[in-house]
Parts: sequence; C-alpha cells; structure tokens
Amino acid sequence: MVFSKKRRLVCLASTALMVMSLATACADKKGGATGALQVSGSTTVAPVAADAAQALKAEGLDITVATQGGSAGGISQLAAGQINIAMTSKPLADEDKAAHPDTDFHPIQIGADAVGVIVTKQVADGGVKNLTATQVRRLFEGKITNWSELGGPDLKVFVYDKEPGRGTREVLDKYLYGEEEPPPPPKSGNFAIVGGNLETRNKLKSTPGAVAPLSTSFIEGHNDLQAVTLDGVAPTAESIASGKYPMSRPLYFLTDGEPKGNAKKFIDYVLSPKGQALMTKHGYLTLEQIGK
Repeated sequence: MVFSKKRRLVCLASTALMVMSLATACADKKGGATGALQVSGSTTVAPVAADAAQALKAEGLDITVATQGGSAGGISQLAAGQINIAMTSKPLADEDKAAHPDTDFHPIQIGADAVGVIVTKQVADGGVKNLTATQVRRLFEGKITNWSELGGPDLKVFVYDKEPGRGTREVLDKYLYGEEEPPPPPKSGNFAIVGGNLETRNKLKSTPGAVAPLSTSFIEGHNDLQAVTLDGVAPTAESIASGKYPMSRPLYFLTDGEPKGNAKKFIDYVLSPKGQALMTKHGYLTLEQIGK
C-alpha cells in the first residue's frame, strides 16, 4: 500500500505519541513521582483508599481511586500496567499469579473485614437470626424458596449473589464449598447477580425477602438490614480477629514489585496511625486488632 507524504507524516506522529504514552505508563507503573497515582479494585477497600487520597491531596499528591471490576479487576489492571496499586479483599491466588507471570505481585495487608450473610429487617424480625452453612448453601442454590422453611416469615426468598471475581463472592464460596467447585447459579426468577457493595446494599433494601453476601461494614447505620449469625457465631471484632467467624478476610493493597515514590507514600500513610484510624472509621479491623 502506498501512502501520500502527508499521510506518512500523520502516521509517524501518531506512532510517536503511542510510544510516548506507553513509555510514560511503563515509567509510572510502580508508582513513581510522575503523573496521578492510579488506585483501583475492591469496593470494600475503596472507602479507606478514597479517604487517604483526600488526606494526601493537601500534601500535593494527585490520587485517583476507582472500583472497576472489583478485586479481580484491580489485579488485572495492575498486571496490564494500567494502575499503580490494586485494592483487593481476597488473598492473591495461584491462578492470579499463573495468569500474569510477568507481574511481581507484592501484597501489603492493611486490615481485615467480615463478609456477612445479610437479610432484611422483615426476615430477621420474622425469626431468621442464625443460619448454618447447609442452610446458606441451600438458599444460594435456590433450594429454599420461602423464609417460612427456615422458621421465618411467609416471604419469598430473593438471592442477590456477587459476580465471579469479587472478593466477597470468593469468601462465601470458600465457606460453603471449601476447595470444591461451586455449582452454576440456579435458573430462577428469584436470583440475580450484582456487582459492588453499594449496589448490593441498594438491592437488599429494595427487596423485602432479599439475602446477599456483603461486607458487614456496609450495613452499619442501616437498621433495615441485619447480618445473621453463622453457625451461632456473630461477626464481632473478637470473632473476626480470632478467626472463629467463618467469613472473615484480609484486606490488601497490591503493587507490581516493591512500592516506590508516591505509591509508597500512599501505602505508608494507610499503614500509619492516621491511616489505620480510617479502617476503624469504616468498620474494619486494624492490623493491631488482628495481631499483625
């Protein structure tokens, strides 16, 4: 194919701009001093990261916090060099490392959280305050369709489950199935897949017979929602720290290699007393509370 001189110049200019953009992205991938620090991933970790970003704004740091794709999305974006720090509410799995062999994942735990099986006030007040693992499994598999089957009100069950790759979903699956592969979603009109924590909370509030897995911090101050006890254990600070509560989980930042520059400043702030106070503010446990 023959290009005109003008078109060749345009193509060369475009190529040069692409190379410059790639060079800039690669130079700043590990959180150097250039450009805005990009943080993305878990909707659970995001409130802490957003508050830390606001606090560091006064020191001249430009930080963007997003929640595209949850924990799995953050891990993928980090591996692709699109962000500097991934937020994740699940431990890095061997599958993640295998999928991104060229990424030197460096996890930094910032605290801990609990995933609750959340029901509406109508369901809790109707008598459903504790569930066993078997009962939760039957609910999410669509085998229990009315809360009266569990000693609750005559109200249809509506399940809102998290989409695959979300840290919340992985914690629930591990509680229900261990290392076994979870079954496919039930073919039911009373089952839907949701994304982030805010969406999940809104869906719960709008559906009287709803149940969903959700970070317990997201229902603080929302008296129309309640976390049931699981096998008689409530998601208290003590049971989470001791590991007695079956759906506790660590919260992490991930970087590609050791954090440097603004990425290190950001992470160091979250690990500092001021940053750890943000964990408490949002209902999470600090590293000190879990003995780290």
